[in-house]
Amino acid sequence: MDMQSVDHLLTTTRSVRKRLDFDRPVEREVVEKCLDLALQAPTGSNLQGWRFVIVSDAEKRKQISDLYRKAFQIYASTPNPAHPKDQTDPRASQMQKVVSSAVYLAENMHRSPLLVIPCYEGRVETAGVMAQASYYGSILPAAWSFMLALRSRGLGTAWTTLHLMYEKEAAAILGIPDNVTQTCLFPVAYFQGEDFQPAKRLPVQQVISYDHW
Repeated sequence: MDMQSVDHLLTTTRSVRKRLDFDRPVEREVVEKCLDLALQAPTGSNLQGWRFVIVSDAEKRKQISDLYRKAFQIYASTPNPAHPKDQTDPRASQMQKVVSSAVYLAENMHRSPLLVIPCYEGRVETAGVMAQASYYGSILPAAWSFMLALRSRGLGTAWTTLHLMYEKEAAAILGIPDNVTQTCLFPVAYFQGEDFQPAKRLPVQQVISYDHW
């Protein structure tokens, strides 16, 4: 295994927003190949209750994007105390750029050639922590593998969840059954430019502990 290529893929798979090429079509067979690779991800109890809704119809893409934009406007108007304020925090210097790109995506998501919504059979709103962790742990690894597969083929996306504020409305547009949970929303497009850089993150020593918190 070429560790250098693997490490580069893992450290440069970014949330792509402003660099998505909305004018270049995305071939269905490419997305299907990426999803085929994603299905190799681990899943709880080997149930594989995943479903992936690929939205290519322009009107439906607009309707889903309208829900996302409406949710984003609510989110953007609410102060987020979790955002790092300390300027010595390497993440703080990135916030303005992140906010700008998030606004851009909210305004332009409808232009994405495809939208992909990973779903999983069942609902866990009233379940305990263990059941919820197992449930989402059965779909999110596949969703991340999908992002990696896209990246390796010159496509990008951004992991978004804001449309879930209007999950029922999205389900009605796409005919998703009531017993199926939408987990995130991916705008999918080829990316512009040659490469990405690793993000600014806290040193690993600040986020690990041995044997005790």
